[in-house]
Amino acid sequence: MYNVDDFMAELEKKNPAQPEFIQATREVIESIIDVVNTNPVYLKNKILERITEPDRIFTFKVEWEDDNGEIQVNRGYRIQFNNAIGPYKGGLRFHPSVTLGTLKFLGFEQTFKNSLTTLPMGGAKGGSDFNPKGRSNSEILRFCRSFMTELQKYIGPETDVPAGDIGVGAREIGFLYGQYKRIHDENTGVLTGKGRNWGGSRVRPEATGFGTMYFANEVLKAHNDTFEGKRVAISGFGNVAWGAVMKASQLGAKVVTISGPDGYIYDENGISTQEKWDFMLALRSSNNDVVEPYAAKFGAKFVAKKKPWEVPVDMAFPCAIQNELGLEDAKALVANGVKYVIETSNMGCTAEAASYLIEKRIPFGPGKAANAGGVAVSGLEMSQNSMKYSWSAEEVDQKLHEIMKNIHEACVAEGREADGYINYVKGANIAGFKKVADSMIDQGY
Repeated sequence: MYNVDDFMAELEKKNPAQPEFIQATREVIESIIDVVNTNPVYLKNKILERITEPDRIFTFKVEWEDDNGEIQVNRGYRIQFNNAIGPYKGGLRFHPSVTLGTLKFLGFEQTFKNSLTTLPMGGAKGGSDFNPKGRSNSEILRFCRSFMTELQKYIGPETDVPAGDIGVGAREIGFLYGQYKRIHDENTGVLTGKGRNWGGSRVRPEATGFGTMYFANEVLKAHNDTFEGKRVAISGFGNVAWGAVMKASQLGAKVVTISGPDGYIYDENGISTQEKWDFMLALRSSNNDVVEPYAAKFGAKFVAKKKPWEVPVDMAFPCAIQNELGLEDAKALVANGVKYVIETSNMGCTAEAASYLIEKRIPFGPGKAANAGGVAVSGLEMSQNSMKYSWSAEEVDQKLHEIMKNIHEACVAEGREADGYINYVKGANIAGFKKVADSMIDQGY
């Protein structure tokens, strides 16, 4: 029998100075502890100890030359966390904040997120502390070639299939894939997020945002509600936020905020036109990480150095980065009458914020369930690559919609409490865990 605090104390001792990893594992362990303690097979096979330890961790040096002829050195990582249900699958993040602990948290989360999709994918994550911001196209190309020269030793279409993440978009995936082809002399589905002309899937850029709104729509239905007329706050302004803003608007909501590191935009008229959505992408492609130009372009309000959670809304979707919505933000949202909070970034809320929202019985969708649309379409891209076939946008969108509906049903089945409240965190964690744990036992490891 396990005690959560005792187990977490031992885990923290083994993984010092990795707060994100400890936060992510505690959330899952707290949800599944009763399931484990009442299942003798899980206890006998030490599933908790095994599921919180990565299968393997690769770190490697990435040497590249900048435009001034200076040699630069970065560190690369690949965390292959668990492959019980399929090849390792998870994104690559290029950002100066990347650390071993960050990637372990993301790989751990990815294991259960991928499980929830029902597609045969294990969990992994990787990346580098390289910062693409301000770098030339040639510098990014040289970095990607050097990075893939090392990474290619550990990946393959039936072994480990990376994708994009923060700092790794279509350009970077193209450069990485080109180097893999040079080394292996083959066209293969070793990366997802590829260009449409060379093996990519339709709907992939907008998949995470679309999927979140499909999941949120199921949450609304479960509470006899709809998107129609809802005021929505969204953080971020990249591909994820862009997809979320578009789909929320199409479903009848009025999105009034987006945000960046410089502050947030409040657009009382709604971010609801093709011109505004295109401008969001233009901001992102300019690589300047600011949203203030939106205010000048469309006559909206710009609030510097603040987050959008102070705006009165019905629904809030953190879409930017981990732990972006804290306890005080959650209190402000509740005080202003928020009815639903759905994470779209990975672990977008702090543990304290998530606990507060659940305590107040606000329907709260965790990222591992709500943002699984991105990896779901990545999995569909893998399927298309295997078949040497390409589905239409309508076919991919329909499959994505069905996957998100099934994820919601799994969360409800495992997360409904005695008072009728649906604890989506608990439901997602238990549903994701059971499939991985049972697969490990079935395979004798």
